[in-house]
Amino acid sequence: MCINGSCRGDKGYYSEFSKKTKEVHIVYLGEKQHDDPEFVTESHHQMLSSLLGSKADAHDSMVYSYRHGFSGFAAKLTDSQAKKLADSPEVVHVMADSFYELATTRTWDYLGLSAAYPNNLLNDTNMGDQVIIGFIDTGVWPESESFNDNGVEPIPGHWKGGCESGEKFISTNCNRKLIGAKYFINGFLAKNEGFNSTESRDYISARDFIGHGTHTASIAGGSFVPNISYKGLAGGNLRGGAPRARIAIYKACWYVDQLGAVACSSSDILKAMDESMHDGVNVLSLSLGAQIPLYPETDLRDRIATGAFHAVAKGIIVVCAGGNSGPAAQTVLNTAPWVLTVAATTLDRSFPTHITLGNRKVILSQALYTGQELGFTSLVYPENAGNTNETYSGVCEYLDLNPNHILAGKVVLCFTTNTLFTAVSKAASYVKAAGGLGVIVARNPGYNLSPCRDDFPCVAIDYELGTDVLLYIRSTRSPVVKIQPSRTFVGQPVGTKVATFSSRGPNSISPAILKPDIGAPGVSILAATSPDSNNSVGGFDILAGTSMAAPVIAGVVALLKALHPNWSPAAFRSAIVTTAWRTDPFGEQIFAEGSSRKLADPFDYGGGIVNPEKAADPGLIYDMGTQDYILYLCSAGYNDSSISQLTGKVTACSNPRPSVLDVNLPSITIPNLKDEVTLTRTVTNVGLADSVYKVVVEPPLGIRVAVTPETLVFNTKKISVPFTVRVSTTHKINTGFYFGSLMWTDSMHNVTIPVSVRTQLLQNYYDEN
Repeated sequence: MCINGSCRGDKGYYSEFSKKTKEVHIVYLGEKQHDDPEFVTESHHQMLSSLLGSKADAHDSMVYSYRHGFSGFAAKLTDSQAKKLADSPEVVHVMADSFYELATTRTWDYLGLSAAYPNNLLNDTNMGDQVIIGFIDTGVWPESESFNDNGVEPIPGHWKGGCESGEKFISTNCNRKLIGAKYFINGFLAKNEGFNSTESRDYISARDFIGHGTHTASIAGGSFVPNISYKGLAGGNLRGGAPRARIAIYKACWYVDQLGAVACSSSDILKAMDESMHDGVNVLSLSLGAQIPLYPETDLRDRIATGAFHAVAKGIIVVCAGGNSGPAAQTVLNTAPWVLTVAATTLDRSFPTHITLGNRKVILSQALYTGQELGFTSLVYPENAGNTNETYSGVCEYLDLNPNHILAGKVVLCFTTNTLFTAVSKAASYVKAAGGLGVIVARNPGYNLSPCRDDFPCVAIDYELGTDVLLYIRSTRSPVVKIQPSRTFVGQPVGTKVATFSSRGPNSISPAILKPDIGAPGVSILAATSPDSNNSVGGFDILAGTSMAAPVIAGVVALLKALHPNWSPAAFRSAIVTTAWRTDPFGEQIFAEGSSRKLADPFDYGGGIVNPEKAADPGLIYDMGTQDYILYLCSAGYNDSSISQLTGKVTACSNPRPSVLDVNLPSITIPNLKDEVTLTRTVTNVGLADSVYKVVVEPPLGIRVAVTPETLVFNTKKISVPFTVRVSTTHKINTGFYFGSLMWTDSMHNVTIPVSVRTQLLQNYYDEN
């Protein structure tokens, strides 16, 4: 996911590259029909040869052959050639290539996985040893201490991958920890023929330039590194969630100097996913996403969903970032029901920074400022500055409109409504360029924090405190302020919140499929990075985004995979969702940041905040397999032939088609309830064989929920039991969503799923009339 607005899609710069007649197209053929990869590739060349007229032309046109997880290829084709292929009966889809965007120390103690305690999931699973986590991202900085293999056992026997040499990367950069590193650039180069790989600052290899991939990999599976901090902040012993899990890197995202941003070609992403399936990864983490509006998960244009379907069918758990477009509703990305989608929350940690005004009033701000104390200095709010744009004088984004002498030698107060940290960084750069000494930014509370370059004093306060500072400035002829360095504070009373930037549900493609699935820490996360990164300090950096939250879940899943090697991907999701904290670890309610702040609900964080220890022993799971995903595809209107090509089996949807409400998810979401609906779920016992569970329902406001049966009895022969849920409404008008829960309990386990219901009478009235 984009961090601090630093990424862009496939517009602008990319459209200015060469617009040749031939463009890269992805030809998707569905499930592979042969286990020999060479045979599959040869069939791709034959198809292209028949189209283009010769083997030589086919070879020149081919960009990638997808031959491990599924069958297909990427090739340079004209529109007419692409259309001919699309008309072939063996072809599922042909789509033009496109670009995707990029979407800690305290984290694991906060989640109850402290290495200091002998009896927890971390130690019960030997810290994830033998589990392989794959990352599709910007690469890796292999020399980082986070990838040391001290005490790591030999490489798992099921690993088939390797390390590719390239620019400043050789096979010996890998070790028993970092066991795989490959890079994929052909799709990017074919799309962008004006890209100069020689002059690019990025490395044409698996080596990471921007640091994003290194950061995500070290969060999930980084080794122990003692005494790490960011300029004295957020310090401690650093490690990943599964510190003995193995890491495999698939670089498919490339830094574009002209943009100062990263681009990820979807053909490269698909090839990386295809290779990861062959190599033997157990968990696949993608901190990537497209943009709203989304394509249906069954549409090839959502390449991540397509690749993930095949990965999940092979038992690989796919974890994806949910997006950084919050707090707006319906912005969550990576919404396929076979993907585990992650929202970002804060930790029980803050970085208080004291501001002292000349009237001795002390204001507590937030910052990542580690420079020297700035003693009492002139303070200014640039109004009446004598320029022609006085309306914008105090707006952070327009501070450059003020004459330098207004800002020089002063700390500047400004206001912004911008949700991105770029508003703060731009304000700081304007003030610094004008000779100013610091900036105080008044903005919506809860927005992302990042350090300003060169440790320039930039602190954030909310509008209320900003107004207090402004009133002080207006009350005296010589206002002054003192700014002290930031400090780190952990534990109570710092509350947990869903981050403002974290994308929210409901799912814009299929509202009955709850997304995101789960929340995890993704704010101010300290982890390894590339030394080339702008804010790198000793090879480490503090970043925020759902990009950081997704690998937290990948690390947790790696531990769970070590404990339950035979569970399905859906079982892991169910265990994580049904055991999640709906309060923070201290029992306090969780708020969702934004305008205005509210209590968090399932569209903010799915089932809640991940609780790794509880997820290890969930009691019951809502399991799913390929047939369940086929049920979803049928309910979503996907045609029979396309489903057959996707799964490799002849499939015919029932008539009438199944209800999407019956997909066996660990959640119930009804977006258009009119009178009454009955849906089904099935739970599978993974606890003690002889168990009895009773139902406890917290119905949404104005909603009746009846569960049959109310008691579930399990034994050695009866491990899976279905139940029905009858839902009706007492509302007489259209409503927004109301939220509740359904829990099965045996006194030891509380297996809880969120229930979300919206009454929609008017729409149904129009549909029926």
